[in-house]
Amino acid sequence: MTTNILNISRRGFVSASIAGTAALALGGRGLAADAPKLKVGFISPRTGPLAGFGQTDGYVLEKVRETLAKGVTLGGKAYAVEILDRDTQSDPSRAGQLAKDLINNDGIDMMLVISTPEVINPVSDACEAAGVPCLSTVMPWEAWYFGRGAKPGQPSPFKWTYHFGFGVDEFYKAYVSQWSLIETNKKVGVMYPNDADGNAIRAALAPKLAAAGFTIIDPGPYEDGTTDYSSQIALFKKEKVEIFNTFPIPPDFAAFWRQAAQQGLHKQVKIVQVAKTGLFPSDVEALGSLGNKIAGACYWHKAFPYKSPLTGLSGTDLADGYEAKTGKEWTQQLGATMSLFDAGFAALNKASDAKDKASVAKSLAGLNTETMIGKVDFTSGPFPNVSPGPIIGGQWVKSQNPKFKYDFVVTENATDKNVPVAAKLQPYNA
Repeated sequence: MTTNILNISRRGFVSASIAGTAALALGGRGLAADAPKLKVGFISPRTGPLAGFGQTDGYVLEKVRETLAKGVTLGGKAYAVEILDRDTQSDPSRAGQLAKDLINNDGIDMMLVISTPEVINPVSDACEAAGVPCLSTVMPWEAWYFGRGAKPGQPSPFKWTYHFGFGVDEFYKAYVSQWSLIETNKKVGVMYPNDADGNAIRAALAPKLAAAGFTIIDPGPYEDGTTDYSSQIALFKKEKVEIFNTFPIPPDFAAFWRQAAQQGLHKQVKIVQVAKTGLFPSDVEALGSLGNKIAGACYWHKAFPYKSPLTGLSGTDLADGYEAKTGKEWTQQLGATMSLFDAGFAALNKASDAKDKASVAKSLAGLNTETMIGKVDFTSGPFPNVSPGPIIGGQWVKSQNPKFKYDFVVTENATDKNVPVAAKLQPYNA
């Protein structure tokens, strides 16, 4: 093989060079009949309200399975690999039960789980209780760490579960950078739901934005599934907010923003900064013309300059391949899911025994590797079991590709200067 990290003669195994461990290698000559099997669980939301997060997972799984089809050699020992993927259907209770089934009935060696507290936290809790190493990404790390019971100033209560990716500091840096690109009155109307994401953001991000000179107009937490937002819209209009920020599930934002347009708020707001729902083309396209110039943020973009060390694919390779295979527009989840497999298999490679759960957990604790989203490093904090990652500001604009309605373009790069800025932020109400 000459196209991926599994052949050290080509580029070297990035994570191995960082960690000083032996390289992962393909079992290219075929596995012995009695080769042990590594079982890796993978849980994500591929249907239900959170389905946008799981839309591209099938394609990433296909590429990972192609790469691992002939097995791997870890520490001189050959293994067959089985990826057992499960769909939570966007149901937290189902997520926890799926994790228990994979642990107790399928005997997985490691769990990989992705996208939102509703998926990640119940799976992480099940793994922590059962003593199974678990790695996750794509949710604010504060909602993962503190949302599961860890306390500031106290030792981490987690031995088996690890999370990498963006946190409040990354949102803060991206938002201050993004919002400085357009002159406003700095009044920010916020809609933070009464869920793990919303409560973590309200507690940590809003005070930092206020300290940076923004006036936060917060009508209070709302329940997921709310259908009438008249009171919030009236408050935002009264206070003359020119920046709007929210962390909703997709159906809620669609309902809110249509009502906001009906009541004229869209003509007042210069920046519409949407997290969680503003991630994927399908959610923005569903808004019709109201989706144009909505600002978002990305934990991965095809312009990220990092390759997948597991598969050897660049961001452009991955995005273009997905579009060619499916006819659908690429989404940032492609690179995030690939990075989870990059980091997971780097940890398995670094472990003294990939079939020993304690060894794999120890490997995760010391992991310092590069993935498709950039570096994953559990050795430098800010808390044990956590590795922060970038959030890059962008905006949805009319697509130059006739196949698609909108393109997501990078407008700022405060949390990773290696990512190129491609466009100037445009006022939403212009």
